[in-house]
Amino acid sequence: MTALIALHNSVFEKIDRSSDILTPTLARVVFAAVLLFYYWNSAMLKIDGSIFSPSAGAFGQIFPKAAEAVLYDVSQMTIFQRVVIFFGTVAEFALPVLIVVGLLTRLSAIAMIFFIWVQTVVDVTGHGVALGGLFDNTITLMDQRVMWSFLLLVLVIKGAGPISIDRLLRLP
Repeated sequence: MTALIALHNSVFEKIDRSSDILTPTLARVVFAAVLLFYYWNSAMLKIDGSIFSPSAGAFGQIFPKAAEAVLYDVSQMTIFQRVVIFFGTVAEFALPVLIVVGLLTRLSAIAMIFFIWVQTVVDVTGHGVALGGLFDNTITLMDQRVMWSFLLLVLVIKGAGPISIDRLLRLP
């Protein structure tokens, strides 16, 4: 039994020592595999030729009730709506890329967490998606967004890891 405990401790001590390398690097790889194209495709739906030309899809995604009220006529958007759509679209393009390459990772992950929860509020209040709850034995929007946030929280806490631009620039 002592040999088994010693083997266990030896293996997991090595894993513990490598966790500062593995954890943030794997978190960025998982983010790239699961969320990079989700957000990139969402951002692509928001532009109509250029980033300065929001589409009816952007209007409908971000301001669903207002868009429906004017039959998705983008010429009816207010300046405020245009600014929100512009910065939301820029965030959907830039933040995931910054996280994947590991540049300003902690700040990008914090901004991405904020973005996810604003997106969640819009999904629930604007699109009528059921939020659900935790610990209810079903996979709901709440479960999904908590998992995404946790993944990003790992990057906030641990940083980008050794294979990143942050490390090259010696950012914490």
